[in-house]
Amino acid sequence: MSSGARGNPQTAERLVAAAVELFAQKWYATVSVAEICREAGLSNGVFYRYFEGKEALFKLILGRVLEQIREAMEQAGGETPRERIQNYSAAMLRYTEAHADLISVFREGQYRYFDFERRLVAIYTRSLSTALGREVDLAEYLFAFGGLRFCAIRGASGASAIDLNTVTGIVTDGLFRGLSFDPAKVFSGSATPLPVPLEEGVRERLLRSGRRLFGEKGYFETNIHEVTSGAQLSVGAFYTHFGSKEAFYAELIGLVGHDVRAFIATNMAGTTGLNALEFELRGLWLWLVYLSMDRNCYNIVREAEFVLPATVREYYGAFAAGYKKRPAPLRINRAAPRLDEATAIEFLMGLAHYFGMEAAFDTSPINARALVEPLGGYLAHGLSGFLPKQESA
Repeated sequence: MSSGARGNPQTAERLVAAAVELFAQKWYATVSVAEICREAGLSNGVFYRYFEGKEALFKLILGRVLEQIREAMEQAGGETPRERIQNYSAAMLRYTEAHADLISVFREGQYRYFDFERRLVAIYTRSLSTALGREVDLAEYLFAFGGLRFCAIRGASGASAIDLNTVTGIVTDGLFRGLSFDPAKVFSGSATPLPVPLEEGVRERLLRSGRRLFGEKGYFETNIHEVTSGAQLSVGAFYTHFGSKEAFYAELIGLVGHDVRAFIATNMAGTTGLNALEFELRGLWLWLVYLSMDRNCYNIVREAEFVLPATVREYYGAFAAGYKKRPAPLRINRAAPRLDEATAIEFLMGLAHYFGMEAAFDTSPINARALVEPLGGYLAHGLSGFLPKQESA
């Protein structure tokens, strides 16, 4: 609230509740102060008695989410490291399911104001440090909480059924159990870019222009005229090929997913003799390499979660289907037959998501290989190798 605000706290909470409802359903930029006031049943003038503006209210909500998650982690507790890790996992899944609206708001906020994501990472890192009784680094945090966060969100949204025992089992004991990896097989060689067409048709020119603009400015901040101007075409040309802006966006999302999968598949084709762990690590490494060449792809997909959620489900569904099409020796159910394969796949996609966030949105320089390489040990053994012997059994 604004520093000089006076009035009824219940009125302020009506505005907060209305904002959460609207921000959870729509993109921040499309929600106006007037709309928030209408949702709360209050006049526009009342808003500014409590908040300096929409941004201040949005940041207040983000701060509340951080505080509630911190409290949930602290209350989880446990007598042993293993028990604390299991309780933290369960607490995160419960909180996300119970507060899906707040998590939806925070997911936009973590991109718009990356400092809030950094603060959340600090909360989770402290929780993990408490569980293990020592300091942890970024790679260890990403393994322990990246897949878990993604599974919690996907489960709460109804996109996938999540098995808690599988999630906690991966964190504590790993997924590719008993396997080791050769860094030379994972990181060696050179990456082959996707082929560039020598001549583009009208549709391809429009998609290339939209991909750049939506990635740089966002869906709501980009209009059709800008897309056609960027392609040096008329607005009429756009509607000859696309029925609406949403239909155009949906095709862009499908194109991004296709390109990511094609790039990884192309650069995996020449590798031989990789075990399931090495195959997974190289795929993650190639995903980060792709992001270094096309950071806009991440923006396009994450904004679509609010614009075209069904299309985003298809986007992740195509990646999940790819896991199930792998040769039998590389399948997840071969590596860990006692774990739920669908949940394990969601966990791995979550690792890619949060590793990608580090590469795409954090402005501080990171060494991608330094993050991916330690992951091999965690995926093979979980955190059990770092627990006291009596706890790792």
